[in-house]
Amino acid sequence: MRRWKHAWWWLLDYLHAGWVQTCSVFRRRPPKDYAAGDLTRPAIVLLPGVYETWLFLEPAAGRLNKAGHRIFTVPELGFNQLSVPDSAARVQRRLAELRQTHGVEHCVLLAHSKGGLIGKYTMLEALLPVEPSAAEPEILGMVTLNTPFAGSVYAKYLFPRALRQFSPADAVLLSLQAQEEANERIISIFPDFDPHIPGGSALAGATNIRLEAAGHFRIVADPLVLGVIEDAVGSLGD
Repeated sequence: MRRWKHAWWWLLDYLHAGWVQTCSVFRRRPPKDYAAGDLTRPAIVLLPGVYETWLFLEPAAGRLNKAGHRIFTVPELGFNQLSVPDSAARVQRRLAELRQTHGVEHCVLLAHSKGGLIGKYTMLEALLPVEPSAAEPEILGMVTLNTPFAGSVYAKYLFPRALRQFSPADAVLLSLQAQEEANERIISIFPDFDPHIPGGSALAGATNIRLEAAGHFRIVADPLVLGVIEDAVGSLGD
């Protein structure tokens, strides 16, 4: 019975992902209203997963925007197929641009899956000294869903390079695990059953929130999860 239930969850997950992926072809840009909000609240920067666009995080983004947060994307990520370090470099450039063009002084990263790895890499890079002219907004923390911080055992069976980087033996992944300086500012949210990350998304030193939910993609639209995300963002912005 449990096996059939898991198979059903897999199917629903892929149907959801396929629908959002199709919509992504026609909705490349977020609503203009996303850039408006309460300047006293931290801006939210969206970091989607591999082969994803900002649209996968739209349910959470829309809710946070209604709560007063300005929402920004990183168009330079495209469909997010680059390595984690290369992706993080693009995020850094985007953050510096947001400070100059939108006056963003503080932000919270909101990530899904691979986006959480990119976010942590970016947070670690932000700890390094930089020239004042290249300063980025202060990253108050990151809220991430279903991130394979320890990799996924399935990655070694996958052919595309963009997916093999999630192998538990990947050098970048191992380096990120060893560096724990940013972990205390990360809130990792994940379900009881993630068909893509059977080992879960717990991160040492972070705030780990395991929910009675299932899925890798659909979870981002789960009303229960959306409430947890909003509370998590609020705790980082206090």
